[in-house]
Amino acid sequence: MFSRRHPYLFFLLIFSTVCASVFLTVTLLVAIVLNQTGLTEFDTADNDKIGVIEVTGYIMESTDILENIKTFRKDASVRAIVVRVDSPGGSVGPSQEIYRELQKTLPVKPVIASMGAVAASGGYYIAAGASGIVANPGTITGSIGVIMSFTNLEEILKKIGLAPVVIKSGTFKDTGSPMRQMTDADRELLQNFSDQIHRQFIDAIAAGRNMEIDKIRSVADGRILSGETALELGLVDRLGNLEDAIDWAAETAGISGDFEVVRPKEKKLEWLKKFAETAVESIISRISVQHLVAG
Repeated sequence: MFSRRHPYLFFLLIFSTVCASVFLTVTLLVAIVLNQTGLTEFDTADNDKIGVIEVTGYIMESTDILENIKTFRKDASVRAIVVRVDSPGGSVGPSQEIYRELQKTLPVKPVIASMGAVAASGGYYIAAGASGIVANPGTITGSIGVIMSFTNLEEILKKIGLAPVVIKSGTFKDTGSPMRQMTDADRELLQNFSDQIHRQFIDAIAAGRNMEIDKIRSVADGRILSGETALELGLVDRLGNLEDAIDWAAETAGISGDFEVVRPKEKKLEWLKKFAETAVESIISRISVQHLVAG
């Protein structure tokens, strides 16, 4: 018997398994309690509400933000939405998706964009989808443009004796590769792509802001602007902070009395889920080791 030949190891395995089981049980109980109590800013009484959604950091995906916008749009107690943008921009696709969802919300309820420290490039793209924009005087915004940058390492590779071998199915499949010089055809392809996205950016701003395309194009050269300059150019509507944007949203929604500021439900149980998964894996691992040693 393994337990007789290795009593201390056997005791350690049993003790570890019991501890892991207790940890898993406590974790699951805490998760159930938190889930049932619904500890979130969004679970409040059915008073008039202003929903605040934050778009922060580099924009790489839009799934959670789209879900939050749709949730607030369907909730009749949320009379208006404030999108707080504090982002230098990011990927084109997610920015366009968020812009589109804000535009779909406007016929249902007002949407006000509030600019934080930075709301540039894709951050401004999103803000342009709102019915009104509030910026701080010193907010960094604008940067209406598209950029793609590439680094060529061909000469460095030659110096260290490396020769890349590329097998491709089409002429442009390795366009932008750092392993070779960019050809004229590559450059033309990328420039046309950049110009197309830039045009989409300008068209979206013109539509969202109800401005002439030529006026947008005159400042859509990638330059950054302060909130104060953006106001002079008509790219934002008011100067103020987040609270000013919330008050304007309430006013636009026709709320004359008190209202609540609510935010989307946070995924508070994600870390508990990971802990639970880790505990289960630990138990399975210990049981497997025990059977392996005992056998």
